[in-house]
Amino acid sequence: MPPTRLSPHRALGLPLFFTLGLVAFGFLDSVRQNPRLLWSFLGAAAALAAWNAAILVWALRTGRTLTLEIVLRKQHYLQACAQGSVLLYWGWYWREVYNSAHLIAAQLVFAYAFDMLLGWSRRDTYTLGFGPFPVIFSINLFLWFKPDWFYLQFLMVALGFAVKELIRWDKDGRRAHVFNPSSFPLAVFSLGLILTGRSSLTWGQDIASTQFYPPHMYVMLFLIGLPGQFFFGVTSMTMSAVVTTYVFGLLYFAATGVYFFYDSYIPIAVFLGMHLLFTDPSTSPRTELGRVIFGVLYGLSTVALYVLLGRAGMPTFYDKLLQVPLLNLSITLIDRLARSKTLRALDPAALGRSLVPRHRNLAYMSIWTIVFVVMSAAQGVGDSHPGQWLPFWRQACKDERPYACPYLEDVLSSFCGRGSHWACNEDALLQAQGGLDRTSTVESPPPTLDDYPIILRGSKGPIVERTPAALYALACREGWPDTCGRAGDAGDQ
Repeated sequence: MPPTRLSPHRALGLPLFFTLGLVAFGFLDSVRQNPRLLWSFLGAAAALAAWNAAILVWALRTGRTLTLEIVLRKQHYLQACAQGSVLLYWGWYWREVYNSAHLIAAQLVFAYAFDMLLGWSRRDTYTLGFGPFPVIFSINLFLWFKPDWFYLQFLMVALGFAVKELIRWDKDGRRAHVFNPSSFPLAVFSLGLILTGRSSLTWGQDIASTQFYPPHMYVMLFLIGLPGQFFFGVTSMTMSAVVTTYVFGLLYFAATGVYFFYDSYIPIAVFLGMHLLFTDPSTSPRTELGRVIFGVLYGLSTVALYVLLGRAGMPTFYDKLLQVPLLNLSITLIDRLARSKTLRALDPAALGRSLVPRHRNLAYMSIWTIVFVVMSAAQGVGDSHPGQWLPFWRQACKDERPYACPYLEDVLSSFCGRGSHWACNEDALLQAQGGLDRTSTVESPPPTLDDYPIILRGSKGPIVERTPAALYALACREGWPDTCGRAGDAGDQ
């Protein structure tokens, strides 16, 4: 569609419309009943309205004619569809997502108004499309501020769009933004929360854990990533990041007998980041070898950040967020290294120079599909990782594996807090005697049917099936002793 020239009044009526839409959210009961949340909406709307008025006065005084161009980029709407699918599926199993739908929509309205005003503040033409959708959806897949602090969510969104507009460089002969507009504000605000010790202002920990609640979440993320991988050639980044992290996990398990991330080889939130966070083609290397290196660095940096944050006593869910801006800054260096004589022989592009880009993308996707299937069969990804279940950690603690007993204490304490008397007793014994290897003379009673719905859930959501037969069958699958023979008998109870 050709650009449309508009008078200042008509052009600036568009961001004003979105600003009034933001005010309209203030009439929702869930917003009105929380004064701090209401003032977050009204304050954001007031700032946008003042900015709108300032641009209007400036445009009228200078005689500017503003232009609106509509461009629907495939990169934006495909990413938005993938991210929106995750939000919908995840929200079905963690209803806080659906309960916050109006807050996500409000950020989208704010983003459109802010982006228009920022664009017309700097030039006469604004390009309207789906660009705000993937930014907002991506931010909300990883970090939300709780309602009392929601004004910080608007500031985080504003920072993302400001950085995209203001920090740019020459890339392959054209001006492009340096940083991923969702990853940069996530990293900056994550760093601020870490330094101030205020992570409790967000849903960050809940987000990271509840994204594993839906069944077959790894398969879902794998499938929704395929369209973007086909059209934009980012398979090599995702695959190299996943494989790097998985191989590290295998080596760690071989050396220690326990799992690095405790309940998975690759946490689901990290797996999500490897598909829908750092893979923006606009802020990643151009060379195929460079993209492989980029993915490897993301995987290794996630591991390193997990260690550093954990040892510092800080929340580890930031491990997938902090490094992306630094990786964005490194892409020209990575491409330079990939084109060097030393590494040129390793460039996978050399194996398929005769293939057109989409055929080459299909080849990468085929390899990635095989890798994913093999990893799934080996329980590298999926719903049944042994590290989720207590029997593995009880045995690891008895065997005096590194970190096993402290982790087991944490899990038992959590289950005790949810109402399992057996877990409370086990936790007390573990703390009193320093490890299960020293409690062999103590006869600990087995869990009861009242305990099983709590202690069998692992890292997934609450257990729905609570009949004795179902509970004993689940306990049998998880490796609890003396339960496999009772699954059939329980049907008579």
